[in-house]
Amino acid sequence: MDHLELARSQMAFSLGFHIIFASISMVMPFLMFAAYRNYLRDGQEVDLRLTRAWMKGSAILFATGAVTGTTLSFQLGLLWPEFMRHAGPIFGMPFSLEGAAFFLEAIFLGLFLYGWDRLSPRVHLMCAFLVGVCGLASGALVIAANGWMNAPTGFDWVDGQAINIDPWAAMFNDAWPLQALHMLVAAFQATSMAAIGLHSWGILRQRSLGPGRSGGGGSVFHRRAMTYLVPILVVTSLLQPLIGDRSAKSIAERQPEKFAAMESHFRTEGPASLLIGGWPDEEKQEVSWGIHIPGALSFLAHGSFDAEVRGLEEFPRSEWPPVLITHLAFQIMVGLGMAMLLVSLIFLVGRWRGIDLWQRAGWLRLLVVMTPAGFLALEAGWVVTEVGRQPWILYRILETAQSVTPVPGLGWSFALIVLIYSVLGTISFSLLWKWFQIESVKP
Repeated sequence: MDHLELARSQMAFSLGFHIIFASISMVMPFLMFAAYRNYLRDGQEVDLRLTRAWMKGSAILFATGAVTGTTLSFQLGLLWPEFMRHAGPIFGMPFSLEGAAFFLEAIFLGLFLYGWDRLSPRVHLMCAFLVGVCGLASGALVIAANGWMNAPTGFDWVDGQAINIDPWAAMFNDAWPLQALHMLVAAFQATSMAAIGLHSWGILRQRSLGPGRSGGGGSVFHRRAMTYLVPILVVTSLLQPLIGDRSAKSIAERQPEKFAAMESHFRTEGPASLLIGGWPDEEKQEVSWGIHIPGALSFLAHGSFDAEVRGLEEFPRSEWPPVLITHLAFQIMVGLGMAMLLVSLIFLVGRWRGIDLWQRAGWLRLLVVMTPAGFLALEAGWVVTEVGRQPWILYRILETAQSVTPVPGLGWSFALIVLIYSVLGTISFSLLWKWFQIESVKP
């Protein structure tokens, strides 16, 4: 890999790793809060058990997310100094607010972890809720900065310099609302899908051990967890296609070449067909093995089946995003999103017909297979966002190649990041897995 590719790969790996921990850390405190609230109201021991279990998970994942998030912030300055020279004064405000939200999140998590029998139940419960609120605020503020990279505003660009800077306008850029909503809903969707898969595995394991060895407590624990997790998955899976539709229309208007790359749409057409699957060839500007749905791309982009959709041919070749990667990532994101929607609809049908799906081993095994689906879709969505913006680091203002550090030796720092993060991830997930195995058979 050349110098630029190494810098981009290191940033991509760091972001892809961090986003998993950040997403779970935003969602798990709300699960902790809901279980604890019900325990205080009804006194069921299983809710207290879930509260403490999700509390442990929140603490472990928060610590890992804090370390990787801090490193990611440093990498912005170390890998992309020219970008930060211009961007720092413009979007420094949302980053500083994000830092405040992060510190508040850490404070409230500490109060909840060590507040048992020290705080009143009501204050203790409020701390759990505020951990989640501050986590969501932190995530939304980071996405404000990323949204600004996709929809730069709040300054005038004159002779290679930003003047007339308005940080508030930069923060409330056109891309932020939908991008933040899309990401935060995806975090809840991915986390709930992963947790459902793990608890399905727990039910299967408890059954394989039999009541004589597990006491039956594991099954009660896992089935109670499902009462919190399944509604989240169902609601987010129903909402996400609607949010995705609005996001697609916004991208088609703001970043038409990204939209064209997402669909491997090389030629301007009206009406334009939606492509499902397919393998694009940038040189020939053709797509093999795809399924075309007439007029559907026009509707996705502009809300009309007859609308014209701009193709990549209208843009200089030097401004094309990497079509193959962007297209495949978009297909993976949508495909896995539809799979989770199907799972959610089966849950709804089962509930309507009074079917106890948790008694069906085949269904539980399917849910286990679906465990990583949400996070794979989330990662693919970030690939679409970041790769689809190339060659720009700041859309139509500053190119990525103009912003990279001139310092050599990025291969060594990339290798070190991969090694350290791999060890950190292995330790974190090993701790969670060991705890989960214990909980799965606890009486």
